[in-house]
Amino acid sequence: MESVDMRHVLKWRPLQAPCNTAILYSIQFQGEFELIVLNGSWVDAPDCQQTPQTQCDLTFDLGSDSDYNLQVRAQCGSQLSPWTKLSPPFNRRHTVLMAPEMAVAVSGDALQVSFDKLPLAAVVSVMVWKRGDELQAAVYSMPAEQKMLHVAALQEGAVYCVTAQTVLNKQLFSSSSDTQCVSITGPDAAWRRPTTVTVTVLIAAALLYAVSWSVLHCRPHACPTYFHKEPMPHSLRDWDIQIPMRPEDTEPCETIDVVPGVDSLRPAETS
Repeated sequence: MESVDMRHVLKWRPLQAPCNTAILYSIQFQGEFELIVLNGSWVDAPDCQQTPQTQCDLTFDLGSDSDYNLQVRAQCGSQLSPWTKLSPPFNRRHTVLMAPEMAVAVSGDALQVSFDKLPLAAVVSVMVWKRGDELQAAVYSMPAEQKMLHVAALQEGAVYCVTAQTVLNKQLFSSSSDTQCVSITGPDAAWRRPTTVTVTVLIAAALLYAVSWSVLHCRPHACPTYFHKEPMPHSLRDWDIQIPMRPEDTEPCETIDVVPGVDSLRPAETS
């Protein structure tokens, strides 16, 4: 039997004898009620009948803290193997408890400690203390069904640390979870940041609208009133700015001599 966090899974080795068809397995259990009240009868595990798997989850079948006898048999076609019993009997109080999976969040001046995959019928013991003052830690007990613990009225600006462990029947304890420390932001932190972002966006939108409206509706005679053009300084007016050109950027020029043609030197003929 493999039992972790109150989840009980029975496992067995497959049938070693040869079989020409699929091998099917069936499980029966016998608790204190079946042994004493029902005269030692056995009960079929509903989800573990004629299964080809070599394991079965019996978590909801083993519902008390009594000792349970378990047995399994194989079926090959019409042939049935003898029952094989689990030894020794199983008691769910022997389950192995793992450290709880914990998440810590801050909501104003409060802590929200949430848990996932807690064992059935277990209790979570949560320890909360202000950093540097662990000897004054507060301990809270929460049933597994609750899933979340709310710790309010904490000191704003202080850092609080949280750890937890699972407890079963006040006798079986898991190891403690990793310690998580968070800073308390204060009761107004929930709306402070969204409000700041909203106000900033509104101011930026208003400025953008004002600039756009000014550009689009500025009349020619009114613009100089708002947008004054500064005259050029006298020191810049008298400058003779020449841009030097590289030799290769200048246009090439060549001297061409014009020679009169022959026809222009011949005397004109008279008719």
